[in-house]
Formats: sequence, C-alpha cells, structure tokens
Amino acid sequence: MDIHKVGSDTTVLADSLEVPGIGHMPVNAYVVTAAEPVVVDTGLSVEDRDFLAALGGVIDPAEVRWIWLTHPDKDHTGGIFALLEAAPHARVVTTFLGAGEMTTERPLPMDRVYFLNPGQSLDCGDRALHAFRPPLFDNPATVGFYDDRTRICFSSDCFGGPMPTAEIAESGHASDLKPEDLAAAQTMWATIDSPWVHLVDAEKYRATLEGLRAMNPEIVLCTHLPPAVRMTDRMLATLAAVPDSDPFVGPDQAALEAMLKSFEPGAAAV
Repeated sequence: MDIHKVGSDTTVLADSLEVPGIGHMPVNAYVVTAAEPVVVDTGLSVEDRDFLAALGGVIDPAEVRWIWLTHPDKDHTGGIFALLEAAPHARVVTTFLGAGEMTTERPLPMDRVYFLNPGQSLDCGDRALHAFRPPLFDNPATVGFYDDRTRICFSSDCFGGPMPTAEIAESGHASDLKPEDLAAAQTMWATIDSPWVHLVDAEKYRATLEGLRAMNPEIVLCTHLPPAVRMTDRMLATLAAVPDSDPFVGPDQAALEAMLKSFEPGAAAV
C-alpha cells in the first residue's frame, strides 16, 4: 500500500489487486482532513490487509468523525468494523439500501449510521460534501461526493481502469498513461463493472454526464484509478463513448483450463 497526499488536505491510501489478463486494479481509500475528518471507504476485505494500521499513519483513528461508504461492496468495506471500534465518535454515511445490504454480512450499528441521498450535503465543519450519483456504478447504493473547498470529486467506481503495473496503480497518476491507453482501460472497466450501459438509452445515459461536467472538478479521485488531475473533460468524453463500445465477454471454462495448464511445471517450454 502506498500513502500519499493529493492537494493540501486529502490523502490517498492506495492498494491494488492483480487481475490476470486485465492488469493491476487500483483499490483506493481516502482521508479528508476536514474540521470533522472523513474517511472515504475502508479498503479490501482480504486477510493480509490491515486498513486500520495504514490509516493510523495518516490520522489517529479516534479523531475520525465520518466514514463515507461510497457503496457496500467488499473492496470498499474491508476495515469498516475495526474503524468503528477505533473511532467511537464516527458515523457511517450511507443510504437506506447501503445499510440494508451490509446486514447480509454483519449489520452496521444503526445509531452510528447517517443516511444521505444524492442531492443532499454533509457539513464537515469547514466545508460541505455534496452527494451525487455517479454516471457509472455497479451497486445501486453508490453515492459519490464533491468537496466544494478543494474542488475534488470522489467518484467511487466511476472512471476506473486497470493499470499496466502495480507501481502505477498505487503510486502513479492517471496521466502516467498515454491518453489512448487510459481511454482503453477506462472503457474496459466500464463494460466490466457497468454492463447495463449497453442496454439503456444512450442519450439518456449521456445526459447523466452533464452534472459532472457542470461540477468541473479539478481532481477526480476514483476507487479504481490513480488520481486524475485536470482530466475531467477528457474522461467524460471516454464515458460518453462507452455505449458504442463492444460489451465485455469474460473467459469461459475452456479459457480457464488453458490458463491453469499454463501454470503447470514445464508449460512454458511447450
């Protein structure tokens, strides 16, 4: 995990997972050191990750006041219960649906939940965080937000894309890729993560991009992309073209067997 700042008061806790045949998928959480500090998502739900220890290198967990859960998939909730124990004054920002989905694994303590819907705002003392529904999402509980003090947009899964190396995924910037390579990565991820984009009215979908265009964030922070600075228009153009791209078709059983066979001793010599 790589920890680095973006702007004056936002920190990236950058992790990644290698996906065979796809690349290295960034998995980011964030800390906004507002007057009432905010943690955005809580990392991967895998045994060898210690989100709380990583967070402790940025802020004393006891100081956290808000945990913004952009949606309750397991690559966003890894450290949430440990953090709730370590941050006794923190509340989880989510939706009715998000809290309900969490109960299928382990219920959130409802007296520590704060329901916030797209179109509403959270007052963090020195700024407002404006909630919105990202144009692309894989979970109906998804809610991103715009920090009006820093002009940073937190987009959850929207704008994600696999990176060619773990180094770029965890410590790089989206601009490290050539524009055409970044567009290809983001298009691939969009078709994997939001396959419904090929089924809806394309113009109605494209109209949902206008909210982000009007927001005009200087920086976009996505769960699955390195920080993207002054790239919003370019990335929106990529998203606008996704309905015209080919749907993603994953490997079938024959491809899996070929992949497994390639791992056998001596396979490289064949």
